[in-house]
Amino acid sequence: MIPLLKEIRHNPLLWLLLFVPVVLLAHHWKPEAHTPLFVLSILAIVPLAALLSRATESVAAKTGDAVGGLLNATLGNLTELMIGLSALRAGQYILVKASVAGAIVTNSLFMLGGSLLLGGLKFHVQEYNKPSARLHAGLLFLATVGLLGPSSVTRADSPSPSFTRELSLGLSVLLMASYALGLLFSLRTHRELFRSPSEAGHEEETWPLNLALATLAGVTVIVALVSEIFVESVEAASRTLGMSPAFVGFIVVALVGGAAELVAAFSGARKNRLDLSVAIALGSASQIALFVAPTLVLLSYVVGPQPMDLEFWPGAVVMMLVAALTATLVTNSGRSAWFVGVLVLGVYLIFALTLYLLPPRAP
Repeated sequence: MIPLLKEIRHNPLLWLLLFVPVVLLAHHWKPEAHTPLFVLSILAIVPLAALLSRATESVAAKTGDAVGGLLNATLGNLTELMIGLSALRAGQYILVKASVAGAIVTNSLFMLGGSLLLGGLKFHVQEYNKPSARLHAGLLFLATVGLLGPSSVTRADSPSPSFTRELSLGLSVLLMASYALGLLFSLRTHRELFRSPSEAGHEEETWPLNLALATLAGVTVIVALVSEIFVESVEAASRTLGMSPAFVGFIVVALVGGAAELVAAFSGARKNRLDLSVAIALGSASQIALFVAPTLVLLSYVVGPQPMDLEFWPGAVVMMLVAALTATLVTNSGRSAWFVGVLVLGVYLIFALTLYLLPPRAP
């Protein structure tokens, strides 16, 4: 317990944990106050995501590369997964798909571009692990092609809904298998290619295993409760604030759910550990596309009012594809400077502005 309290005391982001009891009490006493609950739930989810990330790192450090990689694949984006599950139960499939697409675009453009910019402002030229970046960019491109399939076929040929669901189910299994093979490649058969020279001398203090596991269990339950409040309030709050649920999912949920990873990626870049930042950004994006999205499709058969497919609106498909191609292009050399970050962030801001001013229609 002492390491946890120490972490909270020294990490200003975790001070926002004060909003967790506030939002739970506010929901109990004023469940109809959707806009305040929406804001409070965001403020509560951010530190919970950071705490989940910290506990996951500690467990992964104790279990070794293979189990640790699988654990990060399962729990690294647990916040987005919990929000997606809550939206699935509520039947808000537009919000689910927007959060998935938004997480992919945000991680591969905003997180990557911000890291390249912040690191480049402090260091003239930075280098990072090129094989790792190319692997994650390749996996991300594969996932984007998989997500493109149901949308393009449905728009062009107008097949039956059962065909779209069956295709989405098959693609979900294929994408998850691809991600598992990617883990096997990077953590077992060719792990020497992905060992970063900057890892030495940067070992961070980890928590005891029992504390990390207890924190994972407790925070997961709390995230589930707060995610329910968030999903219940998002529709009414978005109307009040002049935002569509798609914009909220694409921008707000992606930024909130990835807050901990954003802090870690930006901090790594400022410490000249750009290989870590690139791995976090592209690894998280490929993880969302290859693991979280297929998992939500499979779980929709159990918890949703009806099965969810992988048919996205055309704008989201284009944005994900451009994001994957941009990430592949800018990480191909293994070197970067600050202006590369400006270019990547420019692509993200174009998408964000377009989506805000012209919300997409539901498919």
